[in-house]
Amino acid sequence: MQRSSQLEISNSSAAWHSIINPIWQGSAEEISKGLPFNQMSPYWQMFLLGDGAPTRHLQLLTQSEIVVDVIAIAPIGYDDDLAPDAIAAIPAPRTRRQIWLRCAKTGEVLSHATSWWSTAQIDRYLTDPSLPIWASLNQKHTELYRDLQGISKGSSPGLVKTFGQPEIYWGRHYLLWHGGKPLTLIYEIYAPAIAKYLGPSSL
Repeated sequence: MQRSSQLEISNSSAAWHSIINPIWQGSAEEISKGLPFNQMSPYWQMFLLGDGAPTRHLQLLTQSEIVVDVIAIAPIGYDDDLAPDAIAAIPAPRTRRQIWLRCAKTGEVLSHATSWWSTAQIDRYLTDPSLPIWASLNQKHTELYRDLQGISKGSSPGLVKTFGQPEIYWGRHYLLWHGGKPLTLIYEIYAPAIAKYLGPSSL
């Protein structure tokens, strides 16, 4: 899909969602060796602290196609967008992409994700913005390294209506590297609904 098509769904006014007032957060160094199971169960750790593609993991967990609902693709120029500090690794001007990940079988929204891309490169890697990132990059046989930058637990009021549960959510952010260079910064928040597949988030 060409850039002109992407801009048709752009909505620069759409806020992106993050964990606010975190009750716990950890840096890459703090979580590199894993967390106590009373803080996060081993199943959730394999999901959130591993280096696999989250959309692929959700597909395996739910035994269902995972649908990408694109909320907005918007140019943000040289603004840091109140994003994690790692956004500095993504060359400006930048474009922000926001999506829901939804289970096709049940219709449940399982995750919200925001990603930031160099505007000069986004078309090269996301030729079809309706595809999951891993699917787009797999089509190009792109080798990736997932560099987890941090994880947090807390509230995100803007997600309550969609997630359907006003609970505490887990979120994480990471850089995807390709060819020795950072390709995109991704911030994900997961719905409590995935507990039906992973069990409670802590033991």
